[in-house]
Amino acid sequence: MGRRVCFVLDLVDDADLIAEYERAHAPGAAWPEVTAGIRAAGFEAMEIWRAGDRMVMVAEVADDWPRTRPAALADADARWEAAMDRFQKRLSFAAPGEKWVPMTRIFALDAQ
Repeated sequence: MGRRVCFVLDLVDDADLIAEYERAHAPGAAWPEVTAGIRAAGFEAMEIWRAGDRMVMVAEVADDWPRTRPAALADADARWEAAMDRFQKRLSFAAPGEKWVPMTRIFALDAQ
């Protein structure tokens, strides 16, 4: 049984860049090696949601997440991240070198 994790990241606030970023993430547009690497790392399901220039990633991950990706998939992921970098901006509270910042759950309806 896995668990849910959430991350946040902002995009550069430019409508053309945001549209291009969305096209890069449209069904079938992401590089196959990248999606294979995501799965190999232990992501079982993933969605990215956007409001304005703010994005939230919601993922279901395996109990042993994060896993080490095979070298070829890690290399493809690094190239993808470099290609996506021009669209993204770091959050002020991100750790050095961190893009997607992990979020902390503060409310669960089931716990109420």
